[in-house]
Amino acid sequence: MGMSAEDAARGLFTVLATGDAALAAAVVHEDFTNREAVVAPAACSLPGPAGVLASGAWLRSAFTDLSFPVTDLAHDGDQVWIRLRMRGRHTGPFVHYRDGTLLQAIPPTGGEIDSEQVHVLHLRDRKVVRHEAVRDDLGLLGQLGIFPAGATVQLIRDWHESGRAASAAARIAEAAERAAATAHEHTSG
Repeated sequence: MGMSAEDAARGLFTVLATGDAALAAAVVHEDFTNREAVVAPAACSLPGPAGVLASGAWLRSAFTDLSFPVTDLAHDGDQVWIRLRMRGRHTGPFVHYRDGTLLQAIPPTGGEIDSEQVHVLHLRDRKVVRHEAVRDDLGLLGQLGIFPAGATVQLIRDWHESGRAASAAARIAEAAERAAATAHEHTSG
């Protein structure tokens, strides 16, 4: 019978938190698409497990001790709704991209994050094939010191002007590509 819808959904977030390529192959469909990858490195838009592994590398580059405790989960047929919290410590640059190029880099603040999210997952063959999310991004940015405008805003300006933001964006995009490449080691065919 294979993995349950609930296990596949929980597995997806375990992959994001850990980078487990074997688990990615088990829970992510080869046709997987992520609607939310538009603000991530280009590798995060790759189909299948590669894109999920790249997304995890991107998030873990910004947040250590990353976890996704589930607070609620429901499913109906091939659709799963999972409510969770994204938690971690902001110890690396949190880089946002637009069409694969640097949009903004938030320098590490050392602060704890705890952000509520709801994810809508679609399954095919008992694997996650599509991902969409409703996240409290303003709350997260507030935890990072962006809203209301604080000292972090000046750090962002300094990072962009000094070239550190571009350097961080390139380094993180490369890490995401390396993570995506590990998917090929765990995919059959």
